[in-house]
Amino acid sequence: MSPFAFVTLVTLISGAGGTGLGGLIGALFKSESNRTISLLLAFAGGVMTAMVCFDLLAEAEEAASQVTEHGVLLVILAVALGVAVVYLLNHLIDRKTRKEVSHTADADHPETHDDIDELVHADHLNMHKRHHDSKLSLFVAGVVMACAIALHNIPEGMTIGASFAVSSDLMWGTGMIMAVLIGLHNIPEGMAVAVPLISGGTGRVRATLLTAACGLPTVLGAWLGFWLGDIGPLGLTMSLGFASGAMLYVVFGEIMPESYLIYRSKLPAFAVMVGLALGMFMIFF
Repeated sequence: MSPFAFVTLVTLISGAGGTGLGGLIGALFKSESNRTISLLLAFAGGVMTAMVCFDLLAEAEEAASQVTEHGVLLVILAVALGVAVVYLLNHLIDRKTRKEVSHTADADHPETHDDIDELVHADHLNMHKRHHDSKLSLFVAGVVMACAIALHNIPEGMTIGASFAVSSDLMWGTGMIMAVLIGLHNIPEGMAVAVPLISGGTGRVRATLLTAACGLPTVLGAWLGFWLGDIGPLGLTMSLGFASGAMLYVVFGEIMPESYLIYRSKLPAFAVMVGLALGMFMIFF
């Protein structure tokens, strides 16, 4: 199998497989939140942080030094671009989904995310139910959520592609590790899509398939990241830097808050440290 085909297959499993698994869990079980998912997310966040800081960024700086004398500035620019793009995507998603439910920030509903459904951009399913909204509105909420996650998955796919571009071993390198971790991250997002779809009248099988389809754009991102990483030092620098910025935002803006909101405890902090230590061990040993 060619490297391009291998990257495509792995990313497809990570993207569509991760969200599809989340959709399946959302379809089969009533509870979306449990300690196991929380600790797995926190652990994944720790490993991702290690991979980005000690591997991807180091590779980006090395490539940038071949382009300019002040290569670190180019890396910082690429990282900032990655953070900005994912932030803007999330901002647009929040604005679109907020329209699905009419509410104002007050003591019972602050502007900051205080619930797992809000953090993963779900359209406040419980709020819909309290307002006795129709099944159609719930279905529309699920569709909006699905489109939002599909768009959001493109930068995550770039992280996988860029990681594979610098991996000497496709099967056991950084790319494969990032694919597994992002797939894990996609599980709660898949749940956030499936639950409102099913509540809106969509069949469980169909909702699961639609949820899995949300992960398909991850492949497009992986193709872009892999291609940029293969066109020279400048492309590699921008690809790795952008992917690193995007992933750092995902880790600290989504994965870590998700893990604490799913299971409010000190245990996720220890899971992060274990993940960080394991990530460093995999890189340096």
